[in-house]
Amino acid sequence: MPELPEVETVCRGLNRVTLHLPIQGTDILLNRSVAYPANGQLFGSGLVGKTFKVWRRRGKYLLAELMYPNGSAGGYLGVHLRMTGQLLWLDPTTPLPSHCRVRLFLGADRELRFVDQRTFGRIWWVPPHQTPLAVMTGLQTLGPEPFDSQFSPTYLRQRLQTSQRPIKNALLDQHLVAGIGNIYADEALFLSGIRPPTPAQRLGLRRLTRLHRSIQSVLTTSIESGGTSFSDYRDIYGINGNYGGVAWVYDREGLPCRVCQTPIRRLKLAGRSAHYCPCCQR
Repeated sequence: MPELPEVETVCRGLNRVTLHLPIQGTDILLNRSVAYPANGQLFGSGLVGKTFKVWRRRGKYLLAELMYPNGSAGGYLGVHLRMTGQLLWLDPTTPLPSHCRVRLFLGADRELRFVDQRTFGRIWWVPPHQTPLAVMTGLQTLGPEPFDSQFSPTYLRQRLQTSQRPIKNALLDQHLVAGIGNIYADEALFLSGIRPPTPAQRLGLRRLTRLHRSIQSVLTTSIESGGTSFSDYRDIYGINGNYGGVAWVYDREGLPCRVCQTPIRRLKLAGRSAHYCPCCQR
């Protein structure tokens, strides 16, 4: 699943190429990919004639603010890529892949395609008289962003001091912090020297400070690398992210640790894989 760096990379790409372009038409190839409105014709008519004012990211969600040509509010377009979703910026003559679910036509020479093999991804049109929070209900329960001032070592201590969950599982909880998934939880725990199964309540402020710093560091590095492409993720041009080539532990089971050469191990925690170095992490 694309995580914060991948979604941020897509967001920045969309801001470079789509702003102020009119949506001239839509083509819904899989009805269930559109979460709202349920009527595909309403979805299409709600978008046509609007332009993209700006794209923003919230956790793993993308949210485009739309406007009419006269500058008045045109609602929002929301996207969640889920497991295998991609937003691709393509020439309309590019052959249509079998997993294309929604097309947005943005002029004679470009279109934005939502491609999603597993079909878990969703798209919303939020009308001007409604708020994204009311329509995209998953936004309501998201925790702070990893780079927000609200997300601090003290915040982590307050939220985790009674939690018996493994710290790896706690970091995957979008109520605690928005945007972190399997990849960057593993990477941040390695950089902070903490083993994934460690009960969250056992971490004192000193170790949580190190973890907080590591989360921000690994996310920054991955954003600068265009994210991670271990499977389906691509940026808007269909290009892989480069972070996977320098990952510390994720998806490196059996390979030598980049610091101490000890083979990386993998374990299961509540059904999710966790990668770690038994020497560098305690």
